[in-house]
Amino acid sequence: MSRIRMGAGAIALTCALLGSVAGPVTAEQTGQLTVALAAESTTMDPAKYSAGVDQYFIGTMFEMLVKPMPDGTVQNWLAEDWSIDDSNPDKPIIDVHIRPGVTFHNGDPLTSEDFRFSYERQADPNVSRWSHLQANVEEFEIVDDLHFRLHFSKPDAAYIANYLQLWAMPKKYFEQVGEEGFGQHPVGTGPWKFNSRKVKEELRLEAYDGYWNKDHHPTVKDLVIKIIPEDLTRVAALKTGEVDWIDNVPPAMLEDVKSQPNVATAAMPSGNNLFLDMDTIPEGPLQNVKVRQAIAYGIDMDAIIETVLFGQGIRYAEVSKDGTGYDPDLKPYPYDPAKAMQLMAEAGYPQGFDIDCYNLITPREPNMKEMGEAMYAYLGTIGVRCKVINLEYGAWINLGRRDEKTDQLNGGLLSWMWGQSIPADPTIAWGGHLHSYEPGKGWGSYSHVNDPEFDKMIEDASGEMNQDKRVAKLKEIAKRKHELVLGGLTTYQPLVTMAWNDTKVDYTPWPYPGFWRNFQEIGLKTQN
Repeated sequence: MSRIRMGAGAIALTCALLGSVAGPVTAEQTGQLTVALAAESTTMDPAKYSAGVDQYFIGTMFEMLVKPMPDGTVQNWLAEDWSIDDSNPDKPIIDVHIRPGVTFHNGDPLTSEDFRFSYERQADPNVSRWSHLQANVEEFEIVDDLHFRLHFSKPDAAYIANYLQLWAMPKKYFEQVGEEGFGQHPVGTGPWKFNSRKVKEELRLEAYDGYWNKDHHPTVKDLVIKIIPEDLTRVAALKTGEVDWIDNVPPAMLEDVKSQPNVATAAMPSGNNLFLDMDTIPEGPLQNVKVRQAIAYGIDMDAIIETVLFGQGIRYAEVSKDGTGYDPDLKPYPYDPAKAMQLMAEAGYPQGFDIDCYNLITPREPNMKEMGEAMYAYLGTIGVRCKVINLEYGAWINLGRRDEKTDQLNGGLLSWMWGQSIPADPTIAWGGHLHSYEPGKGWGSYSHVNDPEFDKMIEDASGEMNQDKRVAKLKEIAKRKHELVLGGLTTYQPLVTMAWNDTKVDYTPWPYPGFWRNFQEIGLKTQN
């Protein structure tokens, strides 16, 4: 029997996976920190999350089997050990041993039964928007309380590359309080436990005394997360001491914030990959590849990054530089308005056309509203006349999501984003916004493309367990996607800057889940 062990060794598809010593937190936590986020979660239930912003909040209370670390490595987390049994390469098995001694915030022990319950909720399309992530798991086998196996119907490299997918949720507690009760008072295994929530105002958490990881835990007792979407108000709150930490420092105010006494900053790639989505489903201009290419040539993204984002963005073409399948020969479209207008004429639109252009105005990433407005203004100069429709986050995320009855974008343009994770891997993102929509199966959950060839390519790459072959297949997808400008015109990766009171706050930025806004380790500095 062939078995790839994932305890302390490296594998071809992931970073090195290292064990972590478990044990209860013994140091006493005291004091309170108040932080401010620009955007708010749509749910406290891990099975129901929509996008990355939900994970900023969920990731403080809930955990997964493995976890990316601040230094870029990936460590075993709730999994003490795991391995791939590929004795039957067509139907691999992931064998998982849960870390002993882990408890939920209500004191119940974490067991294999909890993970099976979590799997069933996350695999249910009536519950989860991400049920397709579990689609290739055909059986969840419990061996004992701390040992389970995931049996796959076919190889699924994306499952491994994206951190084994499963959030830990407490079966017994959920059955006691029901779905609504669980959403209102969530219970996880994470470093923070739920205290209270006022929607659109604040979330109050307290450090979990029984947290298993003694090496990576908060050292402050209470954490208050304020929701302050207005940039000026959020920065002012930091300056006055109303809050101790903020995210999404506005690019225009970055130098001012850095010049403040006793303020520390950290700028990180947000984990999101931004693109201009194009609805190619209904009959209309965007079905024409020359129109899509004209749009690509018609936006000066370098100028937008420099003037609108104040340099806080990284250009990319399909896959970011640190991502699986990155191709250095693939370059972003240059700004060429003459070429754009030539393509418009060749496509049969020498006088241009009118189109709906949807724009996010909630600061999900810095200067999102202004960036979208700038893109649409550039398009006006080549004859793509935008009717700009501004949307708050909740309406925006629901508009982008495919519905079985209708294609909500109506053949329009949408300023959009999708995380390729940290470390980056495009498979799940492309499965969501490039693969054709398949109701009930999860494919194309936010897709406005219908291309059977891409469907086959994505499914083939997702199941390729050989890393070299998988990289080659992802490069093929990226090249064709780039040439056809399908699944969106890739634009940039945002740099998000956090700032905090350096005399008071001891903070270590952590990546996924939360794309650096994770409060895994935060506390009060010792005052002399």
